Amino acid sequence: MWHFAISVFLIELYGHNLLLTGIFGLVVAGSVLLLGALIGDWVDRNPRNKVAHASLFIQNISVTICSIVLMLVFSYKKWIEEIWDGWLTVVCYTVVIVLADVANLASTALTIAIQRDWIVVITGYNRGHLAGMNATMRRIDQVTNILAPLAVGQVMTLASNVVGCGFILGWNLVSLIVEFIFLSRVYRIVPALSAKPPAMEHQSYLEKKRERKRSQGNTRFKPMKYDLYLKFHSVESTSLHLQEISRIPVCFHRLRGLLSTCREGWRAYYRQPVFFAGLGLAFLYTTVLGFDCITTGYAYTQGISGSLLSLLMGVSAVAGLLGTVLFTKLRKACGLVNTGVISSALHLVCLLLCLWSVFAPGSPMDLSILNLGNASDVGGMTGGHQRHGYPLRGGSNQPLLPDRSSIHWTNNTVLFENAPAGTEPESYVSIILLFLGVITARVGLWSFDLTVTQLLQETISESERGVVNGVQSSMNYLMDLLHFIMVISAPQPQHFGILVIISILFIFTGHTMYFLYARKIKRKPRTNT
Repeated sequence: MWHFAISVFLIELYGHNLLLTGIFGLVVAGSVLLLGALIGDWVDRNPRNKVAHASLFIQNISVTICSIVLMLVFSYKKWIEEIWDGWLTVVCYTVVIVLADVANLASTALTIAIQRDWIVVITGYNRGHLAGMNATMRRIDQVTNILAPLAVGQVMTLASNVVGCGFILGWNLVSLIVEFIFLSRVYRIVPALSAKPPAMEHQSYLEKKRERKRSQGNTRFKPMKYDLYLKFHSVESTSLHLQEISRIPVCFHRLRGLLSTCREGWRAYYRQPVFFAGLGLAFLYTTVLGFDCITTGYAYTQGISGSLLSLLMGVSAVAGLLGTVLFTKLRKACGLVNTGVISSALHLVCLLLCLWSVFAPGSPMDLSILNLGNASDVGGMTGGHQRHGYPLRGGSNQPLLPDRSSIHWTNNTVLFENAPAGTEPESYVSIILLFLGVITARVGLWSFDLTVTQLLQETISESERGVVNGVQSSMNYLMDLLHFIMVISAPQPQHFGILVIISILFIFTGHTMYFLYARKIKRKPRTNT
């Protein structure tokens, strides 16, 4: 509900303009990109129940407080705009974005803890049970991503934004209690969750690595030379070390430690055998071929109604559920690595329909609009070279900036307020091929995503499971940020075909990386997959 509603609330706050939504998207992507490794290291260093409870509490309380602030702003907006020459409004916007970002960071930590760590322990490291559990949890996610936006959207439509905020506030408080109780019960009935390996009870992987480096540095000298060194230089070196520490503020020491954690986390990620598979998954985030605000906005410019889009979203959800079923069947029949290869091939074949749509009748793509003579027109929706697209008279309401919580493109739909009505394109062939490709591709996409997810779960050692998955989240958001920038650079409907081609190239590159990983694995001695 929150992922759907926050983008709508931000648009309402700023007068039907996407500036706040864009800032929020950049803040969310940037914060996970920078802090992903630190979040993962925190998950590794602390007991499982404390991590889950703290993440859950921070996430839900942040959403609750943010909802209260939004209710106050919506209720007293005119009065707030008059205080401090309007600067109080800026403060409120900042508070909302910061709280929403904190909630997203806590959600990232909870996802790493539960879906990347707890689930592996709960299934007893049984690969068959793990595959079934991953598929089941993903089905729950998909159904929730359909029902939750519908629920909060109906409340906001039939009542008001204030009531919608209140509904989300109440739901978060209730769900906080329910989730807390359920997680505590799971932790009690699965004793393995309370027992981490002895070597990491008090140390994370990165802490142990730093300690090994220090010990290696201390043993560089031979024993006799080391004794002499201690005898003649210990006092001097100690005093110099104390002087250095006194000259450097504590905050800089902490900052250096955080930067060191980030650096070691990225090195740990690069060192993983499953590195190419994880990187390939991240590349799939750089795409406009999903049911986010960009694709739905483009469909509106091509004369597709909102009711039809809702129906298409439902069909795409069914296709996603079929992908989870395909994953479980293929894994049993072909093995996990081969499942990823088949899913990749299926995904790419379906996306050929999207590529075909770029050149099919009804496509608005016009490469001449990229000429320097039309540079002043970039960013608006009223170009002089439109063939089949329809200009929007409310250009400030373009859905350029995506707000996606995961690769599965939840229903974060921002619709055109001034969408063209009563107009029809010359042909519907292009838009039909586009959505046919997007919907059918979700079968392979979901199956591939589940494959890489399980590979990460099975391959990464428990001592670095958190930090590596944190870096994986950072990579996902980095590639999503590229998609974000890509759309800003080419915002007009005539550009959409170019964005489709670029998206397919990124997806092809991602699957190629997985093929390289699969080839490398198959060259090694066969193991049970």
